[in-house]
Amino acid sequence: MADLQKIADAVIAGNREEVAQLTQAAVDEGVSPADIINQGLIAGMTVVGAKFKANEFYVPEVLIAARAMHAGMDIIKPLLVETGVQPRGTVVIGTVKGDLHDIGKNLVAMMLEGGGYEVIDLDVDVAPDKFVAAVNDKNPQIVALSALLTTTMPSMKDTIDALAAAGVRDKVKVMIGGAPVTQEYADEIGADGYAPDAASAVDLANALVG
Repeated sequence: MADLQKIADAVIAGNREEVAQLTQAAVDEGVSPADIINQGLIAGMTVVGAKFKANEFYVPEVLIAARAMHAGMDIIKPLLVETGVQPRGTVVIGTVKGDLHDIGKNLVAMMLEGGGYEVIDLDVDVAPDKFVAAVNDKNPQIVALSALLTTTMPSMKDTIDALAAAGVRDKVKVMIGGAPVTQEYADEIGADGYAPDAASAVDLANALVG
């Protein structure tokens, strides 16, 4: 019988090949894709997130674990379409205009995928109108904005203002993050939430989607 805890353990260990083998074996045994994701892949990334928060894991370990999780997700994703399993929600994410930093944003995107979200990554240097277009196009529940420079933080406010001007601000929750960003700044510009790190971003997304 498929051991979903073994999949979780392999994700935590960052063992990409083992995750792929165990995931395929579970699929072959007829375990439901939802169970493999929730009790295997997401369960593993949840532990990774907790260890990251507790400073037991650092960015390299999280990236390796996320890569291992993706090896399993690649096998499961086609099956999800067939079984009609819905993601927890959709998140449009990007680093704001003028900012080319992507490591933090990529980490958050990986952790959100590990948390069961469909993530649409707009990459870096994303203008406000691109976020507006993505909201109109993809109907996400959440827009996640990243900035690593104090000089690009105003682009976060510009993006929120653009969403409001386009009449779509009340359709989405906006969460922000990045090294210089604070809860105070989130309150000041009218964001719905602030996450200090990638693991917290998943908790925040869960709270916002509710």
